[in-house]
Amino acid sequence: MFDQINGLPVHALVVHTAVVFVPLLALGAIVYALVGPWRPRIGWAVLLLGIIAPICTFVAKESGEKLYDRLAPNMPAAGRKLLDEHSNFASSTFLWTFGLGVVTIVTVVLTSRGKSSLPKIGQWVLSAAMVVLAVIAGYYVYRTGDSGAKAVWGSN
Repeated sequence: MFDQINGLPVHALVVHTAVVFVPLLALGAIVYALVGPWRPRIGWAVLLLGIIAPICTFVAKESGEKLYDRLAPNMPAAGRKLLDEHSNFASSTFLWTFGLGVVTIVTVVLTSRGKSSLPKIGQWVLSAAMVVLAVIAGYYVYRTGDSGAKAVWGSN
């Protein structure tokens, strides 16, 4: 399922969904957390991104593992080392994106409709968690993409 589609590696086809949706989720979560008046307008989009981004990241990670399994046996040790680093960043990206997605979904559900079922301190804690997780997920998606690009195209 995660290996090939019509002879093309699934990873090459889906990796850019994570590259697009994780930063969109991170940006949306930060705006949702910090700009209260915008919440009613962007809540639905942030909620959808909280679902879509972790799924895209999971598919990119799993398909990358299938690609690695196919390519690694014929690679020199230096190439495997680069791919191992990329794989480690991808695992971290998935975990942080999943955490951001969960916190974002919970926050949007609990604060939608104008009236929050949370006390102010609860809203602040969830908002702070969203911002921190968004920054970390953004960092890891960047590091994952950068290490993947270096593994494929070299360091130039």
